[in-house]
Amino acid sequence: MKLRPRRVLPAALVALALLAVCVIVAVSAAQTLAGQQPWVSYASVTDTLRSLRWEDRAMAIAGGAAGVVGAILVLVALLPGGLVVSPLDGDDGGIVAGAERHSLRMTLRAVASAVDGVSGAKVALSRRRVVAVVRTERTNPAGLEQGVRDALDRRLDQITPLPRPAVAVRVRARRSAS
Repeated sequence: MKLRPRRVLPAALVALALLAVCVIVAVSAAQTLAGQQPWVSYASVTDTLRSLRWEDRAMAIAGGAAGVVGAILVLVALLPGGLVVSPLDGDDGGIVAGAERHSLRMTLRAVASAVDGVSGAKVALSRRRVVAVVRTERTNPAGLEQGVRDALDRRLDQITPLPRPAVAVRVRARRSAS
């Protein structure tokens, strides 16, 4: 089970652009029917388009821009996004369930924060690594790094994500008063 995010942002941007064009056309048409000066004059648009030539620089720039935007939208649609749900290992070695990556990161952050001597923790989760940055008020943080690493390893052993990420811990200690 490897769920990937939906492509909401690109789809919403394209939909908003199309909606804006449709609103402008509809309002201009309604203004023309009501006998008022339209926002965008049909005659000015057609005159501008008729005056353009395929060889013009403006046409090359507009075509290039449309091609780049189209290629970006196609790539966004085809390339897979980051995982939303990470697979978990079952007792028999098969995939049984999944955990949202956000929930997994919050769980690991809570575990790191619960270690004695830790005043705060941030956890970054990638596919292959868990990086915990913990803060402590101790002036001598000896052994704290190993304690946090052991706590995170125990919790990851209980959760059993696939693949099992390596754990890295960084300790940020308060400066000594000397």
